[in-house]
Amino acid sequence: MLDRVKQRSGIAQKTDIAAVSTLLKQQNKHLDYPNGDDCAVIERNGEFSLLAIEGFMNQFVKRDPWFAGWCGIMVNMSDIAAMGGKADAVVNALWSKDAEAMEPIMKGMVAASEVYDIPIVGGHTQLNVKHQQLAVSIVGHAKRILSSFAAKPKQNLVVAIDMRGSFRKPFLNWNAATSAPAERLRGDIALLPHIAESGFATAAKDISQAGLLGTVLMMLESSAVGASIQLGAIPKPPEIDWEEWLCAFPSFGFIFTTDDEHLPQLLACFEERNIATAKIGEINDSRQFWIHEGTNSHLFWDLNETALTAMTQSSIN
Repeated sequence: MLDRVKQRSGIAQKTDIAAVSTLLKQQNKHLDYPNGDDCAVIERNGEFSLLAIEGFMNQFVKRDPWFAGWCGIMVNMSDIAAMGGKADAVVNALWSKDAEAMEPIMKGMVAASEVYDIPIVGGHTQLNVKHQQLAVSIVGHAKRILSSFAAKPKQNLVVAIDMRGSFRKPFLNWNAATSAPAERLRGDIALLPHIAESGFATAAKDISQAGLLGTVLMMLESSAVGASIQLGAIPKPPEIDWEEWLCAFPSFGFIFTTDDEHLPQLLACFEERNIATAKIGEINDSRQFWIHEGTNSHLFWDLNETALTAMTQSSIN
């Protein structure tokens, strides 16, 4: 099953990043926070500005244009939050065959901008083109950074996922957002800067198109560490099978690392808001990703042998 997850999920798409990572090494020498995180971090006088961008698959934009527009806001908000930040504004770049086809995309973006209380302040629009295409960029700020490069051996690996939703077929997008109260969504996303500023976590990453396991793997690669997790410890809706769940892209889903002292506080943050959360394993220095279920063990990935994105602290320093 885990071999199928590796082939079926968006993990393979993340290998595309390796094609550009070597070209960014010289750039990284000039950055305090290297490429490879959920957001770019620009530090000035002790303050942190955050910048991120998301591009969307043409197939997704064509099949579900309103939700693609909504996701343009939502997934960028998650990137900012995963860094311990608060979002400030977004811009978009939108290509469409005509104004009629463009309208549901923009309506989805506007709806999400109102729910999440973040303004759309500009962008680029091009009509009369062959394919529907969408990219959205976001800026934000943070007082303390949570980074994919900050996971340390002996830390706990924690996951938090809002399971109050369902798959928005035909894709494996777990939607717990579009029918949720705006106040709840805003309060949930505000947990992340609170966690960062309180020191409850060290590293964080939002669960992406690569699924939960792929997202963990990207964090391990960035921090040049390994992990051992228990499959059964991962929160999962009882009606969903493991293969689909491990490939899911949740509307609210994050992984964290934290020490023993702050583990209860981190878990309590999500439990108090009825978001499923659990410690699923521990970080080690092996650079291997092991998954256990009962007496069964599976080496999901060995970063000593095979890179994923090639965005790792050891290759940047």
